[in-house]
Amino acid sequence: MKILPVELIREADAYTIKNEPIASIDLMERAAYQCFKWIKKVVRRDAPINIFCGPGNNGGDGLVISRLLIADGYHVVTIILRISDKFSPDFIANLERLEKSKKAVIYNVTTLQDLPDIPDGSIIIDAIFGSGLSKPIEGFAAEVIRLINDTNSTRIAIDIPSGLYADQHSALPKAAIVKADYTLTFQYPKLSFLFAENEHYVGKWIVLPIGLMDEATKDKEIRNFTIDRADAFSLLKSRTQFSHKGHFGHALLIAGSYGKTGAAVLAAQAALRSGAGLVTAHLPASSRQIMQTAAPEVMVSIDNNDRFISHHPDLSLFNTIAIGPGLGLAKETQQALKLLIQNATVPLLFDADALNILAENKTWISFIPPLSIFTPHPKEFERLFGKFANAFERNKRQIEFSVMHRIYIVLKGAFTSISTPDGKCFFNTTGNPGMATGGSGDVLTGVILGLLAQGYHPQEAAILGVYLHGLAGDIASKDKSQEAMIAGDITENLGAAFKKIRKNK
Repeated sequence: MKILPVELIREADAYTIKNEPIASIDLMERAAYQCFKWIKKVVRRDAPINIFCGPGNNGGDGLVISRLLIADGYHVVTIILRISDKFSPDFIANLERLEKSKKAVIYNVTTLQDLPDIPDGSIIIDAIFGSGLSKPIEGFAAEVIRLINDTNSTRIAIDIPSGLYADQHSALPKAAIVKADYTLTFQYPKLSFLFAENEHYVGKWIVLPIGLMDEATKDKEIRNFTIDRADAFSLLKSRTQFSHKGHFGHALLIAGSYGKTGAAVLAAQAALRSGAGLVTAHLPASSRQIMQTAAPEVMVSIDNNDRFISHHPDLSLFNTIAIGPGLGLAKETQQALKLLIQNATVPLLFDADALNILAENKTWISFIPPLSIFTPHPKEFERLFGKFANAFERNKRQIEFSVMHRIYIVLKGAFTSISTPDGKCFFNTTGNPGMATGGSGDVLTGVILGLLAQGYHPQEAAILGVYLHGLAGDIASKDKSQEAMIAGDITENLGAAFKKIRKNK
């Protein structure tokens, strides 16, 4: 799914109004009706509802929602914030429609003293400001937002929480921003929804289709996307009747050190479960017995050293290579990584300690094979590329480094982001907090490695890999609970994840 900047969303609105054709007030009605349908599904009919409306089209959406809920038997109080003498034409028209309802309760407020009481347990619908906001909220409107946040209510934002910017950092934490429990956004998610720093304001976000014409953006350069099930299905390869293991590649995993063999086991098992034909793990000698006991399907290449990796095997036997899980930071291991970079003829997958070694030897990055994949968590990313003031700045630098070095960077976390050498960024939509457990990243490395072995392009392997990994985690959480999940549960549910993607094509 595309993530459009505000200016392109406006263009899509205008294009749809002109070419569907549809009047702007009728498009507003359509959007508000989608919100109304969602609210009906989740809000009890006896719950008191307070709708705060600003003077623009976001407020107009709120007025339509108010009218629809009242007509359906809900008890609604509509609160119009007189923060400006200028009202949008569609706002004025919908206010006139609402005023015709005998059951409409409308407050026009200019001070906090004008506000009605909001009982505990109320539903507050935020329709004060939309995605076009360009400066921090101040004065009376800011006071109202702070009051809304202090109430013991469930807060639902329409399109975007008032005060939050869609495409840039919102000057947290001092800015006046509605802290929504749910955000009902129209047609496309906003980029700000994908960053952890805004979770406190966005809550759970839901994309509601409102019929904007996709043709409006077909010739526009779109840089940001979310990954959904249709995307994952489109990437999946099919197997033929006469396939054999040689058709699905031979992956090399260089991993493990004394006391950290488990990371290598998790990655190797995941590589097999994601479809690799053959997997060889190059391990310290002390790790051999553990791997062959825990994962007998994995072949083992034994390092000269007993406790850590000191060299790499003959690379000509393998069509894809990953390095890092449980690797350690020994000097000999660092030298082995340098030699691997110099000798590799295929893109490499770097994870965990391999990234930490690169962070201490940044000049090596320029010699990494093009289209290689980095899979850092946020701290590893900081070690590699430095600290950043906010998530927008970090995302910008992530993309810049992908373009500069022609690599894919998979920045792990909620909505894992994948930046590409051509300057795009894909945000994953699967996964849950139960996956925040030791070894989960090792499993992801194995999943992507297994896909690379089968001939998936590095971009395909990264996108499909993070989606599969997250989906397997979602399936596991339903059985195990988020609290009880361990990394191995993700691997065990990879098969179910493949099935679910194919079943729901």
